[in-house]
This record gives sequence, structure tokens and C-alpha cells, in this order.
Amino acid sequence: MSYLIAFAGKGGTGKTSLAGLTIKYLVSRRHKAVLGVDADSNSCLNEALGLKVHTNIGRLREESLDVIKKGGERPGSMSMEQMFDYQVQRALIEAKGFDLLVMGRPEGPGCYCAANNIIRKYTDKLSGSYGYVVIDNEAGMEHLSRRTTHSVDLLITVSDPTMKGVMTAKRINELVDELHLSIKKRALIINRVPQDQRDRIIENAAKFGLEIAGLIPDDAMIAEYDLQGRAVFELPEDAVSVKALYGILDACLIP
Repeated sequence: MSYLIAFAGKGGTGKTSLAGLTIKYLVSRRHKAVLGVDADSNSCLNEALGLKVHTNIGRLREESLDVIKKGGERPGSMSMEQMFDYQVQRALIEAKGFDLLVMGRPEGPGCYCAANNIIRKYTDKLSGSYGYVVIDNEAGMEHLSRRTTHSVDLLITVSDPTMKGVMTAKRINELVDELHLSIKKRALIINRVPQDQRDRIIENAAKFGLEIAGLIPDDAMIAEYDLQGRAVFELPEDAVSVKALYGILDACLIP
């Protein structure tokens, strides 16, 4: 069974960048196949990884529903589920050492819940083929509250060095307890931390009863890569942000 790592946190914290760098870490340090799942409707994990998306779960769902409505033929008389299974396999984006599955932005009323359920089903279905699964959740707590993130080995909540970010992390922590979600281990990472604010941030988190797994320093190289249109996945391992994250992940004792 695969080891499942999920990312949560409010928008703008750099959560997706850290999810992409975690995939980089697993590929280079753990040497097992990795499945990345972009469960954010505002898909951008592919950009962090430097990949192009040719299709996504939301689009496939709409196409499948369209086939049903129009009474279209299904290849080889396949059932709807068999056809969708085949389409999901086609939706996988293959890269060196990892694959990526993207939820995308479905259209029409009620589609988010349906797409979330599909992501959950196929994450379970595909996970047996991978040593690790890394899920980049939607900003905020939508996936947690809908129980889309479940049976998680490690939940990484990402905050920026603001009180709002830390308060969101606290609410996520409380929601996990309220919903009795199956999460074996939790870690809080504060991202983009100025050197002169480290002690104050640790003190603020302690006021909310939060223990910080690690701090990621503000890294000018990430901003430079963004200006150049380069993926954070390409960052060298001696970049200050990459070194800090790798140290945190080593300490989390990921098998």
C-alpha cells in the first residue's frame, strides 16, 4: 500500500510549490514511484512540476455525461465505469519517476462534489501501483470537510508567516479532530519566513497550541524562477528553500 501525503492550507501560502518539491524529494531520495494528485480545482501543481496538462478529471466527467445524454456508443460495448476507468488511465501525465492526475475545473451545478468523489475513488484505485501519493488539496478546508482527504499517513498544513495563516492552520487541525479523519501524523510548515521573524512566528504558533515541524526561509530564487517561467521542480537541492524542506521531510520519518 502506498504512503499518502496530503497538503492543506489557505491560498497563497506556497502550498502547491511545497507539494511539488515534496514530489521532487521522494523521487530523488526514496526511489519509489510517486503519484501526484492535483485535487485543487484551480489546478497549478503541473506548473510547479513543469508539466503540460492534456486533460483532467473534470473534463472527462463532462465528456462521459455528454455520451450518456446523447446515447452515444461506448468503445467495445464497455460499461460507463469501464470507459471512465480507461479515460482516467489516459489522463495520467507521465514524467520521470512520477505521474500526475489533475482534477481540473468541472462545469455545471454540483460537479465539484462529484469530481471530488472521483478523485477519491481513483486515488484509492491507482495508489497500489505507487510507493507514494502526494495530494495537493484545494485552498482552505473544502476537501477535508468533504472527507475527500482520508486515510492519510502524513497531513502537511502550510502557513505563511501571518496570523491569518496560522489561524487557518489551527482551524484545519480542529476540523481533523471534529471529523475524526484517519490521519496518522500531522506537520505544520511555515513558509516564506524572513530571518528576523523566526522567533516571533514560533511564539505566535505556540499561543494557538500549534507545534511547528519546520520553517522555510524566504527564498529569492523561487521568485526568480517564477519570473523566468521555470518550475520550482527545477530548483537545485542547495537552494535554501529546498534544503529546509528536505530537512523537515527527513525529520518526518517518511519511510
